[in-house]
Amino acid sequence: MSKPRIYMVAAEASGDLLAKEVVQKIRLDSPEAHISGIGGRELKSVGIDSPVDVSPLSILGFFEGIKAYGDVVRLADEAAVEIIKDTPDVVVLVDSWGFMLRVAQRVRAQAPDIRLVKLVGPQVWATRSGRAKTLASTVDHLLCIHDLEVPFYEPFGLKTTVIGNPAISRHVKGNGQRFREANGIPGDRQLVLVLPGSRPSEIKRVAPALVNAAQQLKRDNPELSLVFMPAENVSKYFKSSYSDVGDWALISDDAESRYDAMAAADLALACSGTVTTELAMQDTPMIVAYRTGWITWALARGLLYKKTHISLLNIVSDDQEIIPEFVQTRQKPELIASLAQQWLRDPKLLASQLARQRVALEKMKEGERDASEIAASVILEEAHLRRS
Repeated sequence: MSKPRIYMVAAEASGDLLAKEVVQKIRLDSPEAHISGIGGRELKSVGIDSPVDVSPLSILGFFEGIKAYGDVVRLADEAAVEIIKDTPDVVVLVDSWGFMLRVAQRVRAQAPDIRLVKLVGPQVWATRSGRAKTLASTVDHLLCIHDLEVPFYEPFGLKTTVIGNPAISRHVKGNGQRFREANGIPGDRQLVLVLPGSRPSEIKRVAPALVNAAQQLKRDNPELSLVFMPAENVSKYFKSSYSDVGDWALISDDAESRYDAMAAADLALACSGTVTTELAMQDTPMIVAYRTGWITWALARGLLYKKTHISLLNIVSDDQEIIPEFVQTRQKPELIASLAQQWLRDPKLLASQLARQRVALEKMKEGERDASEIAASVILEEAHLRRS
């Protein structure tokens, strides 16, 4: 039998990382597999050069998506051309709902025999459950994160496999002492880690409040150490937008020390996203902030979003606020700083927050196998189905 041909597509930083991890597992299981793809730095790091530049897709929100619609359509067209040219057995579409749906539709229309696998589905349990029917009519298999997603797809006959949360599967324990020693931060000095986002729009809308809150903490306690870690793909944008931060805090874009920094921190101020699960894995107390465009927010709250909270740790905790969220009108630096100051001054409050986070994290764990390992196994099965 000839070697399986697999095509990965990832449009954003978190999806690019997951795609890389799955590629690594596929190569372990099937060294002879031919793997191509469209993505970013992570896929490139494992030898997959992207023929399409998907960086314009680092957008945020419904309204912002409308403004970028031309880019989405153009890039979906380009992606479909490259995919079909490669003649894969299976295409793996990672996260990024709107873009991946369009890519899937184009590939299905032009090459219906290619198997389509969606890796990470839309959050149908939180918003727009009708997307389940749309996805079921477009792809052959969904690899989803949580058991609670499966019932949404069952009525439409979509084959679904639960892989668990990729962030939890990484289970890499950071070395806080190593990070402190490498950056000259004494072990007995309090350290606050600020994670301002992974998209340009988050650096624009969320980072200002986190930067301001961090400044207030520094004024309150000049001995406090502050470390900012913007995602690698927006690091230059963050540094140019907040050029003075380096005068009173350390800015690090060393992705390799990310978990070490989390483990070293006494507290994190974070933009909502996958990073909140990673922080919980490193046992780091956290405060979350988020702000999107007002049109997007009005549509979400009025028509689309069903949950009270936005952080996954809160949602899996029966939609209770385990992680403090400062969202939209509540994303005010003084509110964030005030809570952070209370926690930093009282070790019992930090310990209580950690205990709550640990309980929430346990609810997110799905099984013993890594998410990327399960995904790789299913993808290879789909490739063999097409060739059988």
